[in-house]
Amino acid sequence: MTAGRPVRRGGAARVISVVGELLITAGVVLALFVVYSLWWTNVVADRHAARAADKVRQQWSQGSQGAPARGLDTKDGIGFLHVPAMGRNYEVLVKKGTATDVLNEGVAGYYTDPTPAAMPWDPAGNFTLAAHRDGHGAKFHNINKIHDGDPVVFESKDTWYVYKVYKVLDQTSKYDVAVTDQVPKESGRNKPGRYITLTTCTPVYTSRYRYVVWGELVRTQKVDAQRTPPPELR
Repeated sequence: MTAGRPVRRGGAARVISVVGELLITAGVVLALFVVYSLWWTNVVADRHAARAADKVRQQWSQGSQGAPARGLDTKDGIGFLHVPAMGRNYEVLVKKGTATDVLNEGVAGYYTDPTPAAMPWDPAGNFTLAAHRDGHGAKFHNINKIHDGDPVVFESKDTWYVYKVYKVLDQTSKYDVAVTDQVPKESGRNKPGRYITLTTCTPVYTSRYRYVVWGELVRTQKVDAQRTPPPELR
């Protein structure tokens, strides 16, 4: 080989170099997508949910939202879900519907189909809710931290509804719609009552199965002027 003459790479070497560069680029793109899906969508959803929550509380303080009743316009949200097991200050706005565009707002949604949810103030029925497990606020990300006996509290304009968890189903088919029946027989109950059901996807970062938590109303507490939370949230 003559000194000073550049070394020519063969065709195979050039192909390997190009493929390597493409793989690096693909890896960077994939990493950015993961960051967007699991972090940035949470940031955006949390901002949206905070604005919506402020709007609902402002409406309540101004008395522009009527007392809970059937037919109430719920486009802005009907109240707030509090679950101490998922965080000391855990609070999520509850809105109508479980479609992706609703849950992507960083809220929990109540079911409208196949079986419409009962409202907490109804004399009987199942208040059935869903929220994302990851991304878009991930409001039910820590649902696995809820155990039998834990309190779940729903806050409306004028009443605190205190439920007690009595059954957790950590995996069932995502097509198992019976878990949201008004009498959730799959949870062991066989007669009408005032129930709450939380549902989300599982395992984390997948939508292969459904995770379910059932609770039953144990008492209510009227909201006072200071909106003093019930003992379960202190």
